[in-house]
Amino acid sequence: MNFREVWNEPEPCPYRPGETARLPLRAPARMLTGAELDAQLEAGDRRTGRLLYSPTCDTCRACEPIRVDIAGFTPSKSQRRAWKRNVSELSARIGTPEVDDERLELFNRHKLERGLSRSGEEITSAAYRQWLVDTCCRTVEVTYREGPRLVAVSILDLGERDASSVYHFFNPDDEARSMGVFSAVAEMRWLRKQNFRWYYLGLFVSDCAALVYKANYRPHERLVAGQWAERA
Repeated sequence: MNFREVWNEPEPCPYRPGETARLPLRAPARMLTGAELDAQLEAGDRRTGRLLYSPTCDTCRACEPIRVDIAGFTPSKSQRRAWKRNVSELSARIGTPEVDDERLELFNRHKLERGLSRSGEEITSAAYRQWLVDTCCRTVEVTYREGPRLVAVSILDLGERDASSVYHFFNPDDEARSMGVFSAVAEMRWLRKQNFRWYYLGLFVSDCAALVYKANYRPHERLVAGQWAERA
């Protein structure tokens, strides 16, 4: 598979304030097959829109790609509570990613009301499509609803044997539901039935409060110095 580099400039780190990051973006020459996506995920890549990236920062190695062993995953007590709290009240539907007013409103509420937006501006329909709908691999959307009301959305990339959680957002009014936890457990239960192997959770950074929760999903491995190894 050939890639064309489209961006490789230093920028403010999104995970460690005051640090400088380098997240080069690469465009694949064509859509990735399932096996090719598995290989790129194993190499530490993430996807944004039609592009792939992985941290190649000059002086920092804090970012560690993390993946959960789907067959071996056993929910903790708090993860089981989140599952029981929601499974009888919410419905889940797996389909093709799309953008509409309902999704945009939910995405913007999640970003702005939870203080996750660096710009403080609402995302546009075009930007949402470019980031979460346009893709270079097989991508699905999982919508979670309470009756007709949209509660949360997950975007997943699916390879031949592995899956990657691209992004998850939920209604801030439903924070007590622990939707991030529930969706991860629900998605791994579904992936286990499909005989998937790894569930990639993106990047783990030990001193970033927004990312350390990922280590709570066990057993998991993290990519450190080019080697995947099980971590505590």
